[in-house]
Amino acid sequence: MVAALEITGLTKVFGDLRAVDDVSFSVDAGQIYGFIGPNGAGKTTTMRVCATLQLPDSGDVRIEDYSVLDDPRKVRERLGFMPDAYGAYSSTTVFDYLDFFARAYKLKGKRRYSTLREVMEFTSLGPLRDKLTSSLSKGMKQRLCLAKTLLHDPAVMILDEPAAGLDPRARVELRELVRALAEMGKAILISSHILTELSEICDGVAVIEAGRIQARGPVNEIVKNLRPHSEIYLRCLENLQAVERRLSEFPRVRGVRREAEGITFDFEGDQPEQAELLANLVQEGLRPIEFASKATDLEDVFLKLTEGKVQ
Repeated sequence: MVAALEITGLTKVFGDLRAVDDVSFSVDAGQIYGFIGPNGAGKTTTMRVCATLQLPDSGDVRIEDYSVLDDPRKVRERLGFMPDAYGAYSSTTVFDYLDFFARAYKLKGKRRYSTLREVMEFTSLGPLRDKLTSSLSKGMKQRLCLAKTLLHDPAVMILDEPAAGLDPRARVELRELVRALAEMGKAILISSHILTELSEICDGVAVIEAGRIQARGPVNEIVKNLRPHSEIYLRCLENLQAVERRLSEFPRVRGVRREAEGITFDFEGDQPEQAELLANLVQEGLRPIEFASKATDLEDVFLKLTEGKVQ
């Protein structure tokens, strides 16, 4: 089955700078894929090549098997690109702004008006159709740009920092819109520095630094490769010193350290062995009241895989 978005050996050079260096990953239909990395890592350059705004020096990007090199027009028909910075003509209303782009996409007659109605309804812009774009809040302007990106019903959507500058409510609402688009079968590549947002919606991520991919795939698989052991937080009613001393005697327990009101340690066993360890703590009268594996999120992945290199 052909991936909706497939990036293969992508390289882009500006003078002595290899902004993108042999980048490869793919996104399937209905999948939300995060694209994360420090500022200047090569994310925006990669996205611009995907959107046919720049030519690669080597490699290729295919949208539903159409190449950005061989079939750029076909790519633009199937791709929706929402850049990190965009302009909204201040003297136009929401409806006129969207209608202008609908005409640019060669939508005509009843089809154009039905598309405008559906897109405004999906993005909740209907009540604002006669508002000047200059009067919209940051969140509504983001919705307007998303609505414009949806007019030609793209199969693949590339969103560059769509949540930048939004308040918490607007970010939640945008997240729900992105989920709904994925449920419609659209492949979505989304770049963001708000990693907690991405971790809640992404099926996979690609981590890039200094133009090179550091890791890619489902977050849980990346975490497993980064940290094969479990990190467990334990809190007991008994004296911390006694608990710390006893934990150090258990097999498979490593790196015992105090944290807040409890103890954190690395455990090299599987879940049945975790259960056995907890049972032993109870039997020995240490009275555990909190015992939980600490989840590794995208922020942990980002910090472990990147060094903040600037090109």
